[in-house]
Amino acid sequence: MSEPTTTTSKALRPDGEPIRVVLAKMGLDGHDRGLKVVARTLRDAGCEVIYLGLRQSAATIVAAAIDEDADAIGISMHNGGHLTLAPRMVEAVAEAELDTPVIVGGIIPDVDRPTLADAGVAAILSPGSSDTDVIAAVTEAVRAAGST
Repeated sequence: MSEPTTTTSKALRPDGEPIRVVLAKMGLDGHDRGLKVVARTLRDAGCEVIYLGLRQSAATIVAAAIDEDADAIGISMHNGGHLTLAPRMVEAVAEAELDTPVIVGGIIPDVDRPTLADAGVAAILSPGSSDTDVIAAVTEAVRAAGST
C-alpha cells in the first residue's frame, strides 16, 4: 500500500472551522491499517482527528463523540459485521440525541449499500477510495447534518 499523498483540499465545517472526526474500529476486527491511512488523510486535510483504535463499542464511540464535540464519526468494517454494527452505531448516535453523521469505510458489498443507507449511514467508502473521495464524503456528511 502506498503512502497517502499530501492534499490541498481542506475539510472544513460550514463556519470555516476544522471538522472534528472520531475514527474507530468496532467489534473484534483487528485490521486497522486502512483506518490509519484515513486518519492521516483527514489530518492532512485540516481535520481534528480523534483516533480511538481497535475493539470499540458503539457506546464508547458515542461517548468520545460527545466528549470531543465531534462533527462526524467514521467506522471501519472489514469483518463482515457491517449490517449489524453500522446500524447499531447509527442507533447509538440517535439515542444520544446527536446529529453526528456516521461514515462507514471498508469491505462493503454493493448489495448491502442500500440497506446501510436506509439505516442512516451518511456515506460509504470502499478500499482504494482516493484522498479526495474521503475528504469529500466527510465534508458533505457534516454539511448535510448541519443543514437539517
